[in-house]
Amino acid sequence: MNEKQKTCHDTDMDRTRRNLLKLAGPFALLLACPAYALDLFKILDPKGGSKDIQRAKNIFEGVGSIAASATDLDYKSEFAIGESLALEGFQRYGLPAKNQTVQKYVNTIGNAVVRNSMRSDIPYYFVVVENNIYNAFACPGGIIFVSSALLKSMNNEAELACVLAHEVAHVGHKHALQSIKRAKFFEGVGKISTANMQGEKGKKFQSMIGDLQSVLFDQGLDKDMEFEADLSGMEIAYQTGYNPEGFIQVLDMLKQKEKTAVKKGSWFSTHPPLSERIVKCDQVMGKYPDAASLAVVSKRFIEYRKLL
Repeated sequence: MNEKQKTCHDTDMDRTRRNLLKLAGPFALLLACPAYALDLFKILDPKGGSKDIQRAKNIFEGVGSIAASATDLDYKSEFAIGESLALEGFQRYGLPAKNQTVQKYVNTIGNAVVRNSMRSDIPYYFVVVENNIYNAFACPGGIIFVSSALLKSMNNEAELACVLAHEVAHVGHKHALQSIKRAKFFEGVGKISTANMQGEKGKKFQSMIGDLQSVLFDQGLDKDMEFEADLSGMEIAYQTGYNPEGFIQVLDMLKQKEKTAVKKGSWFSTHPPLSERIVKCDQVMGKYPDAASLAVVSKRFIEYRKLL
């Protein structure tokens, strides 16, 4: 194949790719596999026993060896940490929204973007929680929360896909685990089990979980991590066939609500200033010249939003 033929071939491939991407968003419900059946919800059953016992069970069961670098954790270990943090998330932000149709819809869109993420080989669980705070956050292992307030404030599926892609990007980059790594929580801990997590080792592990809760829910991740998740999330949404400008639209919406919204525990308090994020996201839109032709999907989204 000569250079001229190769150029024409590449152009045809690009055109085909764009056409496929335009279809990907509207057909996301057909392409993705819902993953709402999470054992975590069984723990929320008050008849299941002591919360402390349940929390300990989820931390320790099935957890393998822990490396000095937390980012080298095996998936079971990562998910065990994420599950413990998710339990704290339920306590802080409320229980899952009762409408199962909405939950399945959000999981479907979430798993559609997961297919184009950097860690598409692990399961992801998306949970809408009843809360009036504008927030979404990702726990290690792929457990992702979005508040009903944030969901109700969106206008289309592209905005939802972009927010979920932002959180999926956090999991992909292992941002929360990097926070553990920097604090060196796991040095010398070795293998974690109910047998050896006693005394000082157990206290150290529980302290790590507590500090990670503070980072995730109160302080927020490093500014650079948030910027990285912003841009990665836009790319993931684009690769899925959604207009990545949906993320900027969410940031613009939050900026309008910033003066009157509850700040504590929200994206306003745990993320960089919205104006900075909007500027950085605007700067990369040039990478997506065909963005306006990609999926937005307003009508379907609004129908599901009404169910909340």
